Amino acid sequence: MREILLALVPIWPLLLLLRSSLWFAVQQSDPQRLGPRPPLLDAWWVSAPLPAILLALWPGESELAVESWMLGGLWQLDEARRPWLLFAALLWGVAGWYARGYLAEERHGTAHDDGEFRRLLRFALLWPLTLAGNLLLIVAEDIPSFYLGFVTMTLSAYGLVVHTGEREARHGGFAYLVMALLGEAMILAGLLWAAGSGEALTLTELRASVTEAEQGLWMATLLWLGFGVKAGVAGLHVWLPLAHPVAPTPASAVLSGVMVKAGLLGWLSTLPLGSAEAGLAPLGEVIIVAGLAGAFAAALLGVAQRQPKAVLAYSSVSQLGMIASLVGAGLSAPALWPALAPAVTLFAAHHGMTKGALFLGVGISEHPPRLPAWLTGALLTLPALSLSGAFASGLMAKEFMKKALHDSDHATLATWLSVAAVGTTVLMTRALWRQWQERGEPAIAWRSPMALAWLVGVMLAAGVPLWLPLGKHVPWPPLADLPGLLWPAALGLGLAGLVLVAASLRHGEPRVLSRLQAGDLWWSYAALARWVLAGLAALSASLEAWNAGVRSAFGKRERRMIAALDDLTHFESHFRRLAIPLMVSVGGLLLLGFWLGSLVGVGPG
Repeated sequence: MREILLALVPIWPLLLLLRSSLWFAVQQSDPQRLGPRPPLLDAWWVSAPLPAILLALWPGESELAVESWMLGGLWQLDEARRPWLLFAALLWGVAGWYARGYLAEERHGTAHDDGEFRRLLRFALLWPLTLAGNLLLIVAEDIPSFYLGFVTMTLSAYGLVVHTGEREARHGGFAYLVMALLGEAMILAGLLWAAGSGEALTLTELRASVTEAEQGLWMATLLWLGFGVKAGVAGLHVWLPLAHPVAPTPASAVLSGVMVKAGLLGWLSTLPLGSAEAGLAPLGEVIIVAGLAGAFAAALLGVAQRQPKAVLAYSSVSQLGMIASLVGAGLSAPALWPALAPAVTLFAAHHGMTKGALFLGVGISEHPPRLPAWLTGALLTLPALSLSGAFASGLMAKEFMKKALHDSDHATLATWLSVAAVGTTVLMTRALWRQWQERGEPAIAWRSPMALAWLVGVMLAAGVPLWLPLGKHVPWPPLADLPGLLWPAALGLGLAGLVLVAASLRHGEPRVLSRLQAGDLWWSYAALARWVLAGLAALSASLEAWNAGVRSAFGKRERRMIAALDDLTHFESHFRRLAIPLMVSVGGLLLLGFWLGSLVGVGPG
């Protein structure tokens, strides 16, 4: 039975996609006979992650080998994959439920508007396809299935980003696609290089191949950068603040909560973490520095954003930088990794569920449910406090992580991460403040799918350590440790308060902040690309001009040669009249020569 569920994890969403596709094909063939269109995003559509949830909650390990699948498929659910599958499937389920309410106007408009219907149908088809790719890369042990799941998730998510079709959505989708293709190229190169050097077919063999290869450091660097595009490594993060604000809110929730974690999962699946023989300590140090730099820079850039979802996107970059620094510590100090791995998993699940709840909360603040204002505000604030490490799952995850670092004499890294948490608190305050300023009037019932899904998401995010199957107990921090855990949140709230007071005194935000656009380095990359393209165009024009000049010179020379040949034809008639006398003369000269030669030969000897 476990094997059947394991097979259904990626296949069930594809079956639901096929169901919608076949129905649409039949509907188009004879729309009058079939009558009105059935509703999209129905209960069957929401059930797409259900087999994954059931399998993750079922104790025990599962394995499914498919010999006829490419080079031989191997799907597994072990204790390391179980927490990733559970929190990913839960967030996909909550976001899908939320999407039914969030897209209610589009769903109701499909009965009469063909354009609205096709747009919603595209969303209904791409959502389970993206989900299938995400779940496949989690359970895949063979390299082809893992890469197929990753690339399917990446490319199909583009359609979710550009769902509205507006100019900003197309621009955000373009940035997402450019960076995604760059990442896919590096991932594919790293996988082929590492797998080819050791003839590896599974991820376990791939990690061993990277460990044993002479060029293992460069293989690991390629994989780190390739997956780092998805995981928001500093410099490769530019798509997040451009794509998140323009995507529909449920798509933003899974983009930031689950799909960016695919980059982190890629690191854990392909890099030989915990292996002292790999010799990847230099790369680990680089990852730590890059992670901390991204955490601090993203906090500064995020404070300048006005859109709540852009602020949350930069918060994701900051938090992912903190997680990346933990991965770097596992590479630079392999003995640390066994204790650090559960902390990284808990941190990732906590951030995924909490950030999903925060993104869903943006839609709630725009269309609040008919609840007391204080209750809605408290529920919006709860995940923000948790992400800051001051409450619920955030406080427990922070204590768990700090304990692992302190027990292994890495207290310095723990201190830097605590300082980075100050920026997280400032960003959460900024996001809530912008949501408050842009809040709408209560418009939906608290029993609506949108409101209920958000409430469930908030509750799940608050209790991540209680239901996440880590294989070990996550204790509540003792009272003596609370001051050391809460000071970053307190300092962050103080700084945010000072910024708000300064802004109110200036009757507006500092001018320098208003000039910092979402996407930051993307605009520099775009300018550089335009400069390079302009240079190439100028070079092409110069080569074309030089080529035209060469062709012109050869043309002139050719015309002169033809003219010279034409001049020679004027002497043809003279040559014809003189041909016989010349031949006779030549013959006479030859005879004279032979005669003189004979005279010389018979001379006195």
